[in-house]
Amino acid sequence: RKDDQLTARAGYAGGTAGAVDGKVCYHNAASVADYGKLGHAEVVGLRIPPSKFKDFAVEYFKLFDAQGDRPDQAGDRGGEYRSLVGLPGGAKGPYAKILVDASIATGDKLDFAFGKGDDKDARKTSFVMDSENFPFYVAEQYHQFHDGFNLNENYPSSYNNLASIFAKSGENFGSCPKGSLGLGIAGL
Repeated sequence: RKDDQLTARAGYAGGTAGAVDGKVCYHNAASVADYGKLGHAEVVGLRIPPSKFKDFAVEYFKLFDAQGDRPDQAGDRGGEYRSLVGLPGGAKGPYAKILVDASIATGDKLDFAFGKGDDKDARKTSFVMDSENFPFYVAEQYHQFHDGFNLNENYPSSYNNLASIFAKSGENFGSCPKGSLGLGIAGL
């Protein structure tokens, strides 16, 4: 794909409170629409062609180790970091069986739970959410296309600059305050 065809965006989903005045925000000093307090988890929103959903699901399950742990399991814990997949129709929708089949094909490392919203983090569990009842809320611009948090997990500037390019072309990343200290850098 070309850069302008990328659909992945960092964001929030899975809470029962929805948005506050149209906002769901990262932790911030003003406590405006804090995603954690609203019951949301950090997620990645994607637009996947139906014919490619199985390929996506296989890649998703490859993120988990042989014990079913996420790469961040040792550090990031709690409802804000729970594993969830939002699908049209949720566990009863047409993609749920494809998701389960892909899990089995990659070692059946996870359990699935019906996402009810505000779910607690559960090791080796992925909550299946109905994306119509629990919509995706795009995160702030500074949360898009940034470097990783592990040592030497740095990406090229061409990747890091994508958020600015998308914003300049008119994409709306909301109007949330910038991070805990107002800097918008690593959540500060």
